[in-house]
Amino acid sequence: MFALIAVLMGVDTVIDYRQSGSFVAQTFEMLVFAAALAGIGIHAWQLASARSRSEQLGRELTETRADAQRFSREAQDVLKGLGVAIDGQFDKWGLSPAERDIALLQLKGLRHKEIAELRQTSERTVRQQALAIYRKAGLSGRTDLAAFFLEDLLLPSVRHPSDASPADAG
Repeated sequence: MFALIAVLMGVDTVIDYRQSGSFVAQTFEMLVFAAALAGIGIHAWQLASARSRSEQLGRELTETRADAQRFSREAQDVLKGLGVAIDGQFDKWGLSPAERDIALLQLKGLRHKEIAELRQTSERTVRQQALAIYRKAGLSGRTDLAAFFLEDLLLPSVRHPSDASPADAG
C-alpha cells in the first residue's frame, strides 16, 4: 500500500514540477512521498523482524520437541523398570490378579468408587480386596501402599550450606 502511494505521489510530483506547480503544493507532495517511503521502510523492518522471530521460534520448537521425545523415551524406560519392580513386589506379597489390578489402580490415584465402576463390580468388593492387599503387604492403607513404591524413587532432600543451622555447623 505504501509503495503504491509512494509511486503515485512521485509521479504526481514530477508532473506538477514540469507544469510549474506552486512551491507549497510541490513541497507538500514531497513530504507525503517521503512519508510513504518511510512507511515502506518501517513495514519492511517489521516484516524482517517478524520473519526472524518466526525462524527463532521454529528452531526453539524443534529443540523442545526433540527434548520432549528424549524425555519420553527415558521416562518409558524408567516406567518399564518400575512396572517390573511393582510386579515383583506383588508376587512377593502373593496378590491375586484382581488384587493386583486394584493395587495398580490405587497407585494411579483412583478411588474405590472409580475402581468399582472401571472393573464393573461393587465398591464393597473393591474395598474388601483393598483390605486384603494391605493385610498381605503389611501396610495400613492406600497412603502406605503408595509410599512403599515411591519412597525409594524420591531423592533425599538436598540442603544448601547456607540452610544449615548453627547447631549443624558445630
